[in-house]
Amino acid sequence: MRAKKDPAFCAYLMRIGNGQEKTNSCNKIEIPNNFVIPFTEEIESLNLLFNVTYPDFHTFYSNPSFITSRIILTTKNDFVDEINDMLIHRFPDDATVYTAIDETIEPNDQCQFEYFLHILHPANLPPYRLTLKKNCPVILLRNLNPTEGLCNGTRLICHDFKSHVISATISSGDFTNKHINKT
Repeated sequence: MRAKKDPAFCAYLMRIGNGQEKTNSCNKIEIPNNFVIPFTEEIESLNLLFNVTYPDFHTFYSNPSFITSRIILTTKNDFVDEINDMLIHRFPDDATVYTAIDETIEPNDQCQFEYFLHILHPANLPPYRLTLKKNCPVILLRNLNPTEGLCNGTRLICHDFKSHVISATISSGDFTNKHINKT
């Protein structure tokens, strides 16, 4: 097994552009200047990042390939939640909010720990409050039904929302364009 600091090992983790990354004298990948967003102020810089990553968003937001062919990488899950919240507000239409139900093992402890349970953000679990809008992308975090194409990493585009059901279409892989209704 290669060490994590081995440059050859790291090159397989992510490809930039057309896969012909330029390296410097230390064999480190040089990130092209047009990939770098200058930091001025947090909200202003994030808005610039969104405008560069999703140009003409209001024109193309309903095009699944436009939405799923772009990605913003970040270093921490806290940033992911913040970026997701800001991007979801850019979609038109009304938001549908799904709220998780957190329960303690002992019913008498519920009121004491309920707030604490709501602020936890465990890896691989959706947030306590999940906000979705029509045409927004989602990625499955669990294998729900691999034979139907619903496995970890599957990308979907949301279409309709009921109180306990999300209607979506798979947007990548062998099951592309398959319509799904899941609770």
